[in-house]
Amino acid sequence: MKCVFCDIVAGRVAAREVCREDGLVAFLDHRPLFPGHVLVVPETHHETLIDLPPDRLPGLFGLVRRLSQAVPAALSAQGSFVALNNKVSQSVPHLHVHVIPRTKGDGLKGFFWPRQPYRDEAHMIEVAEKITAALRS
Repeated sequence: MKCVFCDIVAGRVAAREVCREDGLVAFLDHRPLFPGHVLVVPETHHETLIDLPPDRLPGLFGLVRRLSQAVPAALSAQGSFVALNNKVSQSVPHLHVHVIPRTKGDGLKGFFWPRQPYRDEAHMIEVAEKITAALRS
């Protein structure tokens, strides 16, 4: 079965990476809720969180934890929203965790998520570089 996230991990599909470490890849969502919306995926294909070997959980959520600090810091946001779907609402059947910058009054209410695209490719690059720099600091 074809998996776009496996293709991103392998470099067959372009994505703006912000981090690659310990068998994980973090990249900007191409249809972000807000600029800075990052997806964290394991390099190996696992459809859901339940499929991920338990010894991989600390690494996955360690990176998610770091990104939940780095994304708001990079983008002057007040916080972050972290989400993971298993099967239902999982647009790509490859385990992925969303880390989304949040600001009071940003319009995100419940599960109605209007998309906020990047202005252009340069804006996407700028946001990815800010998150990568924040992860390093």
